[in-house]
Amino acid sequence: MKILAFAASNSRKSINRVLVQYAASRLQSRFLPSAEVEFLDLNDYEMPIYSVDRENADGIHPLARAFFAKIGGADALIVSFAEYNGFVTAAWKNIHDWMSRIDMRVWQDKPVVLLAATPGPRAGANVLGTQELTAPFFGMDIKDKHGVGKWGEAWDGERLIREEDVLRIDEALGALSIKGQKMS
Repeated sequence: MKILAFAASNSRKSINRVLVQYAASRLQSRFLPSAEVEFLDLNDYEMPIYSVDRENADGIHPLARAFFAKIGGADALIVSFAEYNGFVTAAWKNIHDWMSRIDMRVWQDKPVVLLAATPGPRAGANVLGTQELTAPFFGMDIKDKHGVGKWGEAWDGERLIREEDVLRIDEALGALSIKGQKMS
């Protein structure tokens, strides 16, 4: 099994990067010990801001094609969304915009677990909600989602310490269905 995991943030100290790495390690330890997990860093896919003029002049950016191919090569994805002003980060939006010009079904009908970590109490409710709302248009097969709010109280520097968050992340990971087989 090939699992693609990334934080939809370009912050090098992103709490969403920490959360997606934690979730991927739990996936391997509890559900799929032989899974190959590939982590992507949005900083490796930095491109000019999408515009139709750029696309007409230069075509689809090669980094957008590379990211799209990574999604296509995965069996499932774990994505943790940072929430900036109630929406996805500009870095992720730009990558998504470029990929949508290859195919509107950016997620290529792959099973996805959505996560979010925020310092505030709403636990990424807006960003998770918008991703859920737009999922059918972009070919995202959401299996489950969970937001971790009040990150400073939830994370002790090594692991999640709130039992309800650990249980919900395990439930979300267990809901992943890969090639017709449920993992839980």
